This record gives sequence, structure tokens and C-alpha cells, in this order.
Amino acid sequence: MLNRKGFTLIELLIVVVIIGILAAIAIPKFAATKEKAYLASMKSDLRNLATTEEGFFADNQVYTAVAASNVAGVAAADAATGFVPSAGVTIAAALSGQGWNATTSHSATPKTCDIFLGSGAASAGNATVEGEPRCTP
Repeated sequence: MLNRKGFTLIELLIVVVIIGILAAIAIPKFAATKEKAYLASMKSDLRNLATTEEGFFADNQVYTAVAASNVAGVAAADAATGFVPSAGVTIAAALSGQGWNATTSHSATPKTCDIFLGSGAASAGNATVEGEPRCTP
């Protein structure tokens, strides 16, 4: 009697095809998940900036414009507040009326997020509710 051990070529091809199908399903979902993480990072930075701006206002009775980035491992903190955004994020806040508005971008996605606070502060683009970060669809 022959004692054959191992897999046939057909069995191996079937396994390779099944793995290929699973990979074709999983890779696009993974890419969408990464973009959601980038947007969450930008929104988080906008909320942190709002806290920083309100703290600065409490100390100085005036809002300040903010420009900070953390791209390619090089963090550039804002001079007035010391605010440093998350990795890959660039943020800019401008004074507007009796408030401020801010926009963030991430080096890995073309989308941007915005926030505004204060009376007379015009939205930087996407934000429609005061104090609520909102990203491009």
C-alpha cells in the first residue's frame, strides 16, 4: 500500500483562491477604517484646540490665532499657547469677530475638518454648529 502524505495541487489552489477572495474583501474595509481614524484624530485636535483657546481666553480676556503642525515627525507648537496637534495633523485658527474658527488637515487624507466658537465667528467651511467639529463628506 502507498502511504501518500501532503496536499494535492487542486487543494492548494482552492486554498489560495479562498485567501485571495478574503483579502479582496478585507483590504477596502481596512482603508476606510484608516481614513475614519485620521478624521477622528483631526476632530480630537479641534476639541483640544477649543479647550486651549478657552483657557487662553480665561487668562488673557482675548482669543489668539493658532498655527501648529506635526507632520513627518516634526512637531511645530503654537508660540502663544504651546498647542501641538496629533501626528500628521496641521491646524490653523484665525480670529473672527468676537470668536475664532479653525481648520485641520491630515497628511494622509485630502479631507479637512473645521470648528468655530464665539459670536461673530464665521465657519471656516464645514462646521454649522458652534463648538462642534465637522469634516468634509
